[in-house]
Amino acid sequence: MASFGALGRALSHREARIFFGASLTAWTGLWMHRIAVTWLAWELTRSPFWVGMVAFCDLAPAVVFSPIAGAVADRMDRVRLTMIAQAVIAVQALGVALLTMTGLISIGPLLFFEVIGGIAASFAQPARQALMPGLVPRADLPAAVACNSLCFNVARFLGPAIAGPMIAAFGVVPAILCNVAAYLAACLTMPLLRPEAEHVRGHAPEASLLAEMLEGIRYAATHPGIGPIFLFAGTTAILLRGVQEILPPYVERLFGQGAPGLALLTAAIGVGALVAGLWVASRGKLAGATRLAVAGIAAQAVFTAGFVATGWFPFAVACAAAFGACASIHGISVQTLAQSAALTKMRGRTLSLWGLITRACPALGALVLGTVGEAFGMRLPTLCAVGLTLMVALWGATRIRAWAKHLETI
Repeated sequence: MASFGALGRALSHREARIFFGASLTAWTGLWMHRIAVTWLAWELTRSPFWVGMVAFCDLAPAVVFSPIAGAVADRMDRVRLTMIAQAVIAVQALGVALLTMTGLISIGPLLFFEVIGGIAASFAQPARQALMPGLVPRADLPAAVACNSLCFNVARFLGPAIAGPMIAAFGVVPAILCNVAAYLAACLTMPLLRPEAEHVRGHAPEASLLAEMLEGIRYAATHPGIGPIFLFAGTTAILLRGVQEILPPYVERLFGQGAPGLALLTAAIGVGALVAGLWVASRGKLAGATRLAVAGIAAQAVFTAGFVATGWFPFAVACAAAFGACASIHGISVQTLAQSAALTKMRGRTLSLWGLITRACPALGALVLGTVGEAFGMRLPTLCAVGLTLMVALWGATRIRAWAKHLETI
């Protein structure tokens, strides 16, 4: 276990254990909810477009609200903001469950509630992430960021593993209600945290909310390391991440599988991400993270091509696990670099832009894939996206050394 010393140091702190325990609980509920609502959308419409639209409505509000949320997180009590946002997510999920239970659900109300959840998540993400440096010593921050992503990927395994059989046996409502309970539980643990005071609130308001929001965008865009790595991550997220957001059409049309197959694929992605996350967490250092961020995308593109090129489901599951691992390596590396490089007073706004990338860009990719998939099937558009991703990865490979100079410092 010596190789996991960095991860152990991050978890040796009481505040970190509470924080990550709540994160694991909430995200397990989130993944159960995602599996449930994407399958619900597929059952309601049998349309890749509408499945993509559900993912879009959940993730796309980040485009509008993430920059605002980052500015709010840099001037408001981050613990309180996280609690409010988590409570709204629980209420939103409860609304979906009640409509489904009463038989009143249709694609329109489902889209509405997913927008509400997406807005709340846009506020929760920068508030939570900006708290992290106040929970562990700075030397343990890379391991803590990796542990945070690790929790997300453990949940990405646990959520589908629980939700798949549950949906097959009882329908989507119990899985959605589990998300309600998970977010309420996470919300109630937040007052137990005692982060360092300087990280609870970034700074007293210095200008209007709009001005501070624009300042945050300008800071990230002009930073010689953060700006380029965010551009790289956002472009490749549009091209590749949409696949993971609209799995039901792939599951049924390419492989002839149902809800258990969907759960198995999603769980495989989570297992791959978990294994890779453990490895990245065990490194506990910034050196080499830029190279990992770029290489992870190139490898993810290759395994995504393997996933859609085959008609043999076991091979597709193996490819799903592999591209989940690569996506985890990329995501952990970029977040660690951004969190370490950003100034303390700008951290909430910087991480809100990372939240925008991780939520809005996959949403756009999902919508495009779903729309084009209606006309051309799921295989050809995905392979075209893979080709474009490899071209972007080649560009990124030529810039690794320049980006690392501004990102890999403590």
